[in-house]
Amino acid sequence: MNVPLSHVLAVAALLFAIGGICATARRSIIMILVGVEFMLTAACIAFVGGALAWGNLDGQAAAIIVMGVAAAEAAVGLALLVHGRRGGGTAEADDYNRLGGRP
Repeated sequence: MNVPLSHVLAVAALLFAIGGICATARRSIIMILVGVEFMLTAACIAFVGGALAWGNLDGQAAAIIVMGVAAAEAAVGLALLVHGRRGGGTAEADDYNRLGGRP
């Protein structure tokens, strides 16, 4: 069963929009990270859908690279969250202006 490329891109656009709204509307670092992960997943879906529609494997290779970037983003984001929480802070994005080293 072949799914049309327009349906795949519609699902990817919907996921990207949900991720964008989640990343911009929330104040919690964890929810911002979830929103960014949704957007990266949408990019992977679009890459793989395009690769299958055009019969080219470059999109699948790009999706693997995007998954690596998503893993690195999650690791760095969670490390920042742990660093902020150990310093007596919260999980709110507005409280992370002290990471630059200035008091």
